[in-house]
Amino acid sequence: MSLSHFSIIETTLREGEQFCGANFSSQDRIEIARALDQFGVEYIEVTSPCASPQSRQDCQYLAQLGLHAKVLTHIRCHLEDAKIALETGINGIHLFFGTSSFLRQFGHGKSINQIVDRATEVITFIHDQSPETEIRFSTEDSFRSLLGDLLQVYGAIDKLGMVNRFGLADTVGVATPNQVFNLVQTLRQHTSTDIEFHGHNDTGCAIANSYAALEAGATHIDTTVLGIGERNGITPLAGFIARLYTVNPEQLQWKYRLPQLVALHQLVADKVGMAIPANHYIIGSAAFNHKAGIHAKAMLNNPQTYEAIDPSDFGLSRSFLINHKLTGRHAIANRASQLGLDFDLFQIQAITQTIKALADQQQLTLETVDEILRSTFPLQPIDTPSPINAGILRSQIRLALTGFLQSK
Repeated sequence: MSLSHFSIIETTLREGEQFCGANFSSQDRIEIARALDQFGVEYIEVTSPCASPQSRQDCQYLAQLGLHAKVLTHIRCHLEDAKIALETGINGIHLFFGTSSFLRQFGHGKSINQIVDRATEVITFIHDQSPETEIRFSTEDSFRSLLGDLLQVYGAIDKLGMVNRFGLADTVGVATPNQVFNLVQTLRQHTSTDIEFHGHNDTGCAIANSYAALEAGATHIDTTVLGIGERNGITPLAGFIARLYTVNPEQLQWKYRLPQLVALHQLVADKVGMAIPANHYIIGSAAFNHKAGIHAKAMLNNPQTYEAIDPSDFGLSRSFLINHKLTGRHAIANRASQLGLDFDLFQIQAITQTIKALADQQQLTLETVDEILRSTFPLQPIDTPSPINAGILRSQIRLALTGFLQSK
């Protein structure tokens, strides 16, 4: 797998609109499209122009916006839908047809042969009308479809020589990474056409499944900002970027403007009325916070010990939490140094123990710890860490701390 030979199809403006909290205005779509383009995604997928009059106008406007990313739309495999999509001047058209027994019986009611006939008709029409328009054909609910049915559909369409990509869709999020790898690999053995993977996150496997698809030979991965979409959404953009970063950070920095990731997510979060989860990949507020004392010691020596991702590549910084009972002397000493306070090792050890004991009794803030450090700083240095001197130092700290607490 080479990171230089895959593309992100960012579908916040299509799949993301199916999120329960999304209701994008025309201006919202323009802002999000421009932010996605600034980040550097290769493709932006938008809602079908057949969905509503405004969707049609917005599709046409976005197609003419002059973005570096190609603008695609996602339509049913219907001739009338294809005609409307072509009229918008879009760069590419995504067609889909359900192939699982569930969708064939309870959805469209078509047989595999009928699916092939309909797909052939619509694909041929699009290609004849506009040969430069990219075409992707996807089987919906691929991972609950029979392998023989999938290969029959893909094989027949592949012979047309008109499709740019085949899509595999884990529509209800039931696939495992092994299943995704095996199916993509099998399809790759039957065609040289590009392969796109669309993975829902109902069982929490979307990122792993997307990565497995790449390993097996997929060339395009669908994502949304914050992973929003129908039900639990699909592969989250930041999570997918995090997964890829650990493979080749230099290549990823070349492909995308990583420092734009935070602003992009905040924009979409504001539009859909949700807070960015604290533990969200890369851009969550807790992503680069370090709390355990033993971690802080190693991190201060070499950040790679407990960070696989460098926050500075995303315009972010790490922080060490010291206002708790798990803090360690290295983190406290680092904070004292930041405040311009010079304690010796023996003093730092005693101050750390004092902060730990206080944190056992009450909730501490960073400001409280800073004030404790400042109020303790005038202590006289003690050269020899003997039991007697340790008692003297603890008494000095207690006096300083008593004065500090009384002042509150």
